[in-house]
Amino acid sequence: MTGIYEGQQPNTEQDGEKLLRIMAMAAKAAGAQQRPADTRPAEANPGGMSEGDRMVSTARPGTGRDDAMQSLLQGDAGGSAPVSAAVETVIGPEEVAKAGEILQRYKTGKAALDKRIIENELWFRMGHWKNYQNKMMEGKPQPSSGWLFNSIANKHADAMDNYPEPNVLPRAADDEETARTLSKVIPAVLEQCNYEQVYSDTWWRKLKTGTGVKGIFWDPVLRGGLGDISIQSVNLLMLYWEPGVEDIQQSPHLFSLSLEDNEQLIGRFPQMEGHTGKGLDVGQYIHDDSIDTTDKSVVVDWYYKKAQPGGQTVLHYCKYCNGVVLYASENDPQLAQRGFYDHGKYPFVFDPLFIEEDSPAGFGYIDVMKDTQTAIDEMNQAMDENVKLAAKQRFVLSDTAGVNEKELADFSKDIVHVVGRLNSDSFMPLQTNVLSGNCMTYRDARVSELKEVSGNRDVSQGGTTSGLTAASAIAALQEAGSKLSRDMLKSAYRAFAKECYLIIELMRQFYDEQRVYRITGESGGVEYATFSAQQLRGVPGGVVGGVQLGDHEPVFDITVSAAKKSTFSRLSQNETAKECYQLGFFAPANADAALAALEMMDFEGIEKVRERVSQNGTLYQQLQQMAAQLQKMAAIIDRQNGTNVAAAASAAGQAAGAAGGGSGGSTDAKTSTNSLGGAVGGSDNSLSTQAARRAMDVNNPNK
Repeated sequence: MTGIYEGQQPNTEQDGEKLLRIMAMAAKAAGAQQRPADTRPAEANPGGMSEGDRMVSTARPGTGRDDAMQSLLQGDAGGSAPVSAAVETVIGPEEVAKAGEILQRYKTGKAALDKRIIENELWFRMGHWKNYQNKMMEGKPQPSSGWLFNSIANKHADAMDNYPEPNVLPRAADDEETARTLSKVIPAVLEQCNYEQVYSDTWWRKLKTGTGVKGIFWDPVLRGGLGDISIQSVNLLMLYWEPGVEDIQQSPHLFSLSLEDNEQLIGRFPQMEGHTGKGLDVGQYIHDDSIDTTDKSVVVDWYYKKAQPGGQTVLHYCKYCNGVVLYASENDPQLAQRGFYDHGKYPFVFDPLFIEEDSPAGFGYIDVMKDTQTAIDEMNQAMDENVKLAAKQRFVLSDTAGVNEKELADFSKDIVHVVGRLNSDSFMPLQTNVLSGNCMTYRDARVSELKEVSGNRDVSQGGTTSGLTAASAIAALQEAGSKLSRDMLKSAYRAFAKECYLIIELMRQFYDEQRVYRITGESGGVEYATFSAQQLRGVPGGVVGGVQLGDHEPVFDITVSAAKKSTFSRLSQNETAKECYQLGFFAPANADAALAALEMMDFEGIEKVRERVSQNGTLYQQLQQMAAQLQKMAAIIDRQNGTNVAAAASAAGQAAGAAGGGSGGSTDAKTSTNSLGGAVGGSDNSLSTQAARRAMDVNNPNK
């Protein structure tokens, strides 16, 4: 699904008045350029595509414009701040210095996690021998088996097989149409954000480091300045929060760091001239290639929550580099009281794999498997050394043996010259003991241990043990073996629901202009849906008894299902649908019995099946009533005209009853029975029926 946008039409403001306002803004900007560059935090250009500044906008939070000048040029009817409004500098060098002290304290508390993240990256790339530097190991083989990597790759494949899809549900009946539209629009927005790639990258980081983080921002630069939502996979090394909090929203401050090129930074923010350079140390991964960061500067995105006199908490944002304020929402008179984002939350969603107490970050499979993988690699190293020593013949040679060592070491020489006589005291072969079978068995046991710990058993990859051939048994083992994957997916779906809530809130705040999206309709065809923030904002509740009711703002619940399913899940659901059809669930005459059976069943999409069966039953009842009325009318016509219309009407009614009373499939199929006489199933196409029939044939001596 792809979104198509329609920008807002220009206002019909008089050209003369508009020109005067533009000239006034230009005069003010010209006067501001005469001041020192580092004393203009509120006039910093908030544009740019970097991770830190993609969401900054100095315009009114409902417009998505970059600055007041652009709002004037595009005819923003929302009204910008007065030209003569004084800008109060709330965030200056002193506040940034205090924020730097808080950041250093946060970095100290996160140092152990940063070290573990860097080491886990080496483990994932099978370069973990760099963490075990030993002079005795120099020049010797350093084998790295891929058991750990294979486990992580399979977990990532499970996640991609269950790509999420949102389903928006209303909490009030009058919001049902908006919820239905959001269920179609949000997937289109996700597709435009390249969310599948973001989802994949975040899962790799979740499996490696134990925590996946996504950022949901408003980017005013997208769509030619119209602005749109941007979703990014965030590097956990570049995030810092208060140590000891379990929920990232509980941290009073949150810092997001990024390395940016000095020339591009000065081009966007001229006040950075002479202030570039790495004033902060940031965590970096260990690479085989040399990465030069001397011409880059560390830019800090500082988010913090501030309590208002009324008791509510608003979110503010400040962007600075080396003590220079590039933008601060508190310095913007239009955002000082309202906050940067109306939802008041940090625009980051944490998705830990295995939770840790007193930390929003968790630990991953590498942390669990690295010790076992180390033991396997060390044993592989010893075995490789033993094989090489056993394959090459070596000798113990005395200085008095008189053997030509060069000829002895040269395997191309057929004759080796000796001075004097040789005996066993001066010359003997060096025997290398071959490893016993117990060593190999122990190594294989450690490999099996790693598979068990990670839940990456053979059956989860499609392999089976000897003697297991029944399709139903294989399917049951695969279903039981995927419990860990299903548990991981549930946590990822909970994080995805939080992301969708943030997306809806950004739509509510910034989608002023009506946008058009190409979506997939209920019948599978292409449809076009219009959407704007007006559908999400509060509606006056009216007056009852002279009392003004509060505004009604739409509130939604979000459920998550798998848009892309594994092959086995699709086959299983298709088999369920065929069995329901063959049992007559969709026959209108069987609606009551089918609904009773569906009450005891549970499978994905059962609500739609129940709704369709109920509709079929209602239509069938209406058809029966109309047929009865038709027969009465036909009898009256026959009495008046002496015709035989009633017979034709009766035949039509019987045909309708026969069509509605049958099942969806053939009723003549032979039913297979087991040794106790119980029916196995009447469908020859069911995988479970075929497996059961083959199992009976194996035990039947007549087959």
